[in-house]
Formats: sequence, structure tokens, C-alpha cells
Amino acid sequence: MLYPLKFENLYYEKVWGGRDLENLRKNLPDGEIGESWDVACHQHGMSIVANGEFKGTRFDNLIKQQGEKILGSKINAKMFPLLIKLINAKDKLSVQVHPNDEYAHRVEGELGKTEIWYVVDAFEGANLVVGTKECTKEQFKDAINNGTLDKYLNRIPVKKGEVYFVKSGMVHAIGEGVIIAEIQQNSDTTYRVYDYNRGREIHVAKALDVIDFDLVGKKSQGLKIEGEDFDKTYYNLCDKFSFELYDIKNSVVENSDQDRFYIFTCVEGNGAIHFEGGNENIVAGDSIFIPAYLGRYEIKGNIKLLKSYVPDVQKVEKEIISKIEL
Repeated sequence: MLYPLKFENLYYEKVWGGRDLENLRKNLPDGEIGESWDVACHQHGMSIVANGEFKGTRFDNLIKQQGEKILGSKINAKMFPLLIKLINAKDKLSVQVHPNDEYAHRVEGELGKTEIWYVVDAFEGANLVVGTKECTKEQFKDAINNGTLDKYLNRIPVKKGEVYFVKSGMVHAIGEGVIIAEIQQNSDTTYRVYDYNRGREIHVAKALDVIDFDLVGKKSQGLKIEGEDFDKTYYNLCDKFSFELYDIKNSVVENSDQDRFYIFTCVEGNGAIHFEGGNENIVAGDSIFIPAYLGRYEIKGNIKLLKSYVPDVQKVEKEIISKIEL
């Protein structure tokens, strides 16, 4: 019988990492931890099931065993589409950019990388870079070479609970003092533009190939639908993923979709998910994978959850319109 899946946390030390994930987790290893990959099916990180009948099973092997019962009939089993991370930046990350699907397939042999950030926590001085200020490619290149890049970066202060959509081609950087939940395409291709002389490889030529200087970065406003038991805010809908915030005050009842899986990431509070055959507790920092063939489930508690999945765009658009018309 299928059930909501939890996975072991895959931790990665980073030069810009810290210890703030201890606010959410008790299993942090030693070191300056920058990333936790929480739902991953990639050559650089493979999730292992942490609960239930499939405990100890590699995620790619589980997909091979269960096929569309896990993923859904509309999801390509050969290339899992999403990667879910928690990121802790104690110091600023490199200024970077990700390629789109066409460039990434041609040059790197993997997916492009569009992503979205939810600010789980923000400490003193928390900031992000989202996009460039008005500049040309040549001005940007010159600024890289002479160390004056900051004047062209759209660096903004951020607060807990804010959301930012980072399309492939957008120059960006996670600044110091934040914990970010990142939902992204399943890609590990990053082109560093500038890394504050930390000695790591940079990729200026490839970055300049893919930067879109017309992209404007800004905080996502979302569309909030209020209800008695929970509020739901639609933040992003594109062919790569749909991203929604559930603010549950009591409970929410849903059915899985046999066309696709869902992933819930808890960013605040605690509760439980109830399904035929049992229940699983959910606390801040958890990600829960909803198999396509799970069926009916209910989430109870005082809890905030991010829901991410690969959507049928027209279906979600109709859902949003129907709720607005109500």
C-alpha cells in the first residue's frame, strides 16, 4: 500500500554555510552546512526513503519498482523533474546564473534550472540578489573584470515569509543571514559569475551566454484564497512547477492526482497527515512526498506548508478562476 514518503536529509558543507538548520533539525552533522537536499533524484544526490515499508530504498529504485503509482502518468520516469532543498547562508553565495533547458541539454546534458525561493527565516542583514540593474552585457563583463559588479546587482533586504521566482537566465545570489526553501528543476548546473575571491571555479563565458538582462527580479505577491480551515496562496504557475502556500488553521482534505505527484514542505508549525492505513507527523523542516496513487488524505494542525508539483497548467488556471469567482 502506498503512503506519504519521507526521505533522509542529504547534507552538504559549503564555504558559505552555517549551523542555522539546527533551528529545524536535530540530525545536523558537524561542519558548516549550506544545503540539505530533501527530495532528490540526481547523480549528485539520491534520496533514501526514511519511513514505512520502503524504508532504506533509493528513490530511483522505488520509481523503477512503482512507476506511475509513485510519479503519475504524466511524469517522465526517466528524469525526475524537481529538487527540493533547504539552504542556510551564513555568508553570501556566489553571484550566479542558471541556463535554460535548451542550453543545459546541449552543453551540460541535463535540465535547465528555474527555481523559486521561500524565506523560511531571515536574520540581521538578510538579503538576496534577484536580477541586474540597467546594464549591457559589455558593462556587466567589464564590471566582473574590474571588481565593480555590485553596482549592477539588484540586491534587496528580505523578510521571513517572502517569495522570489528565479527564472533561468536571471543573475541571482542568496545573501548572508537567511534560511531558504528552494524548489527547483532537477538540475545541479550553476555558472558562477563572481565568488568574492574564494578560490572556486568561475564560469564567466558560459554565464554571459545565458544571462537575460531583461529579467526583472521582485518579490512575488501571490494570489491568496481565504477559507475557514486554511488559506491558500498561489505564488507561481509555469510548465516547470506550481508553487503554493497552505496556511492551515485546522485541516485540509485533498485527493492525490494519478497524473502527478505532490510534495509538501513544512516551513512553520506542526501537524500530521492522515491517509488510508495510517498517519505521519509533520514538523517544520520536513518534506512529504505524496504518491500519485495515494488517494484521499487529510492534513491537520496549525501549520504552513509549501506545495510543489509539475502541473497541468490549464487545469490549475481553471481551479484558480473558479475560486476567484466564488
